[in-house]
Amino acid sequence: MTDQKRVPILETKNLTKYYGKSRGALDVNLQVFQGEIYGFIGPNGAGKSTTIRSILGLIHPDRGEVRLFGEEGLKNGASLRKKIGFVPSELNYYDGLTVHQLLNYSAGFYGDGGWKRIGEYSERLKLDLKRQISDLSLGNRKKVALLQALIHRPELLILDEPTSGLDPLIQSRFYEILREEQERGCTIFFSSHTLSEVERLCTRVAIIKEGKIVNISEINELRKLYLKRFRIILQRGKTISESDLKDVTELVFTKRGVEGLYSGDVRDLMKQLAGLPLEDAVLEDPSLEEIFMHYYSDTGE
Repeated sequence: MTDQKRVPILETKNLTKYYGKSRGALDVNLQVFQGEIYGFIGPNGAGKSTTIRSILGLIHPDRGEVRLFGEEGLKNGASLRKKIGFVPSELNYYDGLTVHQLLNYSAGFYGDGGWKRIGEYSERLKLDLKRQISDLSLGNRKKVALLQALIHRPELLILDEPTSGLDPLIQSRFYEILREEQERGCTIFFSSHTLSEVERLCTRVAIIKEGKIVNISEINELRKLYLKRFRIILQRGKTISESDLKDVTELVFTKRGVEGLYSGDVRDLMKQLAGLPLEDAVLEDPSLEEIFMHYYSDTGE
C-alpha cells in the first residue's frame, strides 16, 4: 500500500521549537501510518524529546502543525490524548504511593479493562506491585511507566527512550508486548539513541541531528548505512599495516592492536580478520554519534 492511500496517525509539518536563542527542533516533518513501528533516532540532545513534547502538547511549538488521527493535535489535544500512551525519557512520581496504588489510579481513568492488564503486564515485566515507588530503581520505574502507557489499549504509543534501565530479559519481553500491540493495530512511535533496538523493531526510521531531520528511510535502506566498530588484539610480537584491512575508516593503532569502523558485508570483514595473527577480536555496533560523524560531517548536513 502506498503512503498516498494511507492516512497518517501522527503527522508534523515544519514543527519548530526554540528555547530562547537555542534550537530544540527545526522544521520537523514526519508521517507515521497506522500499525507501523516507526523509529525516531538521534544522539542525546538532538531534539527527540522536544519533538515528542511538542506533538503531545506538553510544550507549545513556535510554529508548525501537528496532526493526530487526522485531526489538529494542538487544537484538539485533550480529546486525542485519550487514545495515546506515552513513556517519557525522564520519570517523576508521587513517592508516597505503592506501585499498585499508582496503577489503580491510572486505570481508573479508562474503565474496567485496565485492572486486568495491570496483573498481566506486571507479571510479564516482573514488577512487584506492593513496593513503594520511592524504593524503585530506574529500571523498575520504567516498568511502571510502560505499564501505565499500555493499560488502556492505546491506538498510538509514543515511547521516548523506553528501555533505559531495563535488563536484557525484560527488554526482550517488552519487545514482545510491542509486537502484540502492533498486531492489534496500535501505531508505535519509538524514540531511541540505540540503533540496534530500532533496527530490531521498526519498519521505517527518521534520523534527527541538531534539531533537523537528516534522513528518513525504510529500515532495509538504513542497513546499507550500518557500520560496525571492531577492535582486534594481535598476537605478541605481530604487527599489521593499514593495507591489510579493506573498507575501514578511522583506524587507530594501539600498543597491541587496531580499532576502527567497517562499512561493508560483515562476512567479508570476518574473512579478513581470519587471515590476521589475532589473539582476540570484538565486533560491536557503533554509537549513533559515530554514524553521524561518518555520514554527515563531510556533507555539512
